[in-house]
Amino acid sequence: MTSSSTTSTSPLPARTPVLIAGGGPVGLTVAALLAQQGIASTVIEADSSFCDGSRAICMSRRSLEILGWIGADKPMLDKGLSWVGGRSYFRDREVLHFEMPAEPTQRFGPMVNIQQYYAEEFAHDAAIATGLVDVRWSTRVSNVTPHGNGNTVEVTSANGSTHRIEADWVIACDGGRSTVRELLGLQLSGMQYDGRYVIVDIEQATSRPVERLAWFDPPSNPGSTILMHRQPDNVWRIDYQIRDDEDPAEAVKPENVLPRVQSHLDMIGETAPWKPLWISIYNAKCLTLPQYRHGRVLFAGDAAHLVPIFGVRGLNSGLDDAGNLAWKLAAVLRGEAADSLLDSYSIERVHAARENIRYGAKSTEFMAPPNYGFRLMREAALRLALENDSVRSLVNPRQTTAIEYVDSPLNIADFGAFDGGPHAGLPAPEASIQTTGGAQHLSELFGQHFVALYFGDIAPATKGSGGVRVYSVRDTVAIRDGDIHDTLGQMRERFAAAPGTLYVIRPDGYVLGRWRNGRDIDIAAIIDKALQQTTRTA
Repeated sequence: MTSSSTTSTSPLPARTPVLIAGGGPVGLTVAALLAQQGIASTVIEADSSFCDGSRAICMSRRSLEILGWIGADKPMLDKGLSWVGGRSYFRDREVLHFEMPAEPTQRFGPMVNIQQYYAEEFAHDAAIATGLVDVRWSTRVSNVTPHGNGNTVEVTSANGSTHRIEADWVIACDGGRSTVRELLGLQLSGMQYDGRYVIVDIEQATSRPVERLAWFDPPSNPGSTILMHRQPDNVWRIDYQIRDDEDPAEAVKPENVLPRVQSHLDMIGETAPWKPLWISIYNAKCLTLPQYRHGRVLFAGDAAHLVPIFGVRGLNSGLDDAGNLAWKLAAVLRGEAADSLLDSYSIERVHAARENIRYGAKSTEFMAPPNYGFRLMREAALRLALENDSVRSLVNPRQTTAIEYVDSPLNIADFGAFDGGPHAGLPAPEASIQTTGGAQHLSELFGQHFVALYFGDIAPATKGSGGVRVYSVRDTVAIRDGDIHDTLGQMRERFAAAPGTLYVIRPDGYVLGRWRNGRDIDIAAIIDKALQQTTRTA
């Protein structure tokens, strides 16, 4: 288990540019990203330290890129367990072995398993290191009063004392039972499934490969579905479905949990001594707020949306919220953008939540069938998969991927014909590159600034905007600042680039627009127009 956090003993501030309700991984990542842009914030967290139990455990490549922008990627990789695929079994027979796209030159693998409390610790350390983030533990938001220029926030400490803070902006990252959401009278909409899963962390040494493992109707627990993931510190995360007629309160009692775990460990041949660490219960929810901006209050993570765990879209989508929101709010606070830019945060991330819910619902209906009809179809698919390779893809829940921002008000239509590559609203593909600083990956250039990529020997001029970094992508060795050597030809291929091609990439790594003949484009004007754009609400 991670070390405990420390609590500041200095008085709470009377004013803060940004108050973040919730010191989980999303809130702390938002705080650190804002600090990278020079924006101070105060984080209010009701708990006294980082979370207990594994909770969210699978970190996607996209999430690691975002954490890399705050310098939290290295400790995540040093501690976490990378994996690229998994196996599924029907009873005691394998029906699927899948692998996600991966290559040796990539910066990160497809997934890393790591307990959520480590993610919180590393994001916290990155935030505190900036000197611009004030984290207050054992303190909760008790009231929020919006007004024209911001919000008056009342917070209550563990000893019952109250304090008022004037906050220009409030970001609610306070989880699925969000106090801020409740105080503003807002409700999530959607549906939740009745099927429940017991979640268990156990400590047991194993030599098994790091894979996602799933059993449907295993002999160890007939009628159930069981998921297993290896984690750091010799921890297994085990999720298993309970029957509809089982009492959830009884289902999480150790005397009912431990025999089921032992039965399954016996079945798969894991004979080392083990002990339980944490037990909880879960049921899948497909819920979202219809808007994530309400005046000067913004919602992110589970406070904004709840998606099923299948496909690991929960925390990963919350970190994507953070990556989308931070640069936009920083631009507003610096006076570089109209506050209507934040409407695009709501539009883009509500769309992403609905896409995640759509895929998550399909996975849930397979992993925890809601009725007899779904159970019958699942068993038919599993039986066919035993003999027919073409059916096996139906058994594989789609893993989380970065969402395309379809119809975003920031998207600029293509100028010129492209026969591939990412258009506006898609994330820029990763590539191995070399600059005057040495070997890098393209994603390392994102996080704080707009990035312009000009495929040619001479980059186009920009009118002195400090918010954009202009690079010339060349086939030759980088000899000056602003040169990118496309060492493996990956950029030319993945961006479908020809000489003169220009891409403008947002700070969060998404394509703003692209031009087949970009030599004379005024990049600063393009970016300024995007920052000042008045957008519709979600």
